Amino acid sequence: MPTALITGASSGLGAEFARQLAGRGADLVLVARDRTALEEIAAEISGRLDVRVEVLVADLLDADALAAVEGRLADGVDVLVNNAGFGLDLAFEENPVDDEVRHLRLHVEAALRLTHAALGPMLARGSGRIVNVASVAGFVPRGTYGAVKGWLISFSRWANVVYRPRGVTVTAVCPGFVHTNFHERLGLPPGREGVAPGLWLDAETVVREGLRDAARGRAVSIPSWRYKVLVAASRLLPDSVVVRAAARGR
Repeated sequence: MPTALITGASSGLGAEFARQLAGRGADLVLVARDRTALEEIAAEISGRLDVRVEVLVADLLDADALAAVEGRLADGVDVLVNNAGFGLDLAFEENPVDDEVRHLRLHVEAALRLTHAALGPMLARGSGRIVNVASVAGFVPRGTYGAVKGWLISFSRWANVVYRPRGVTVTAVCPGFVHTNFHERLGLPPGREGVAPGLWLDAETVVREGLRDAARGRAVSIPSWRYKVLVAASRLLPDSVVVRAAARGR
């Protein structure tokens, strides 16, 4: 059985990655801060599928906890999904700078460290798959969230070129607005996110298309033609227009 380690696995896209990878026969290592939520996901999956599910409670902003996850990756996994993350208000000047630093560390430093830890055993074995959950925000100027996701996309594109010939693919999955609890954690209840109904995606589709593109060895996956068109259009427009348009919704 292949083994997949998923961060941010207690809800949203992380939980959906867990369900779909288990459905494909993968044993799981689920990583998040909330033990209760992790154990509920683990029980749901192991109750209906014949796979092993390991729960690893870790706050990736804690150095010791991050090191523990790195150690688990050093033991060897077949798939790594870097999904852990959170959002901040777009008003950078109003956000506490310590929150911005934590935001940067989780999206960039933690993903970098975990990718590095997973790569060694994967390259030694000559196979492996790394999925970095980014965002279409990474293609447009959209506060520090767009900036950290832009880093993740660029890193994934480079890593896929370098490591794919050695058997390890790296894919940045870049959804738009997805129906998960992400916005609720920002204090925005359903219907108050400021997002046009036609721009919403569902987690099941995003993960299914992301895993399909990862299996094909693609460096970047943008689930949905709507967002493919929007990303392409953003490259042709002035930054001032793109920034105003991207400021809609949270």
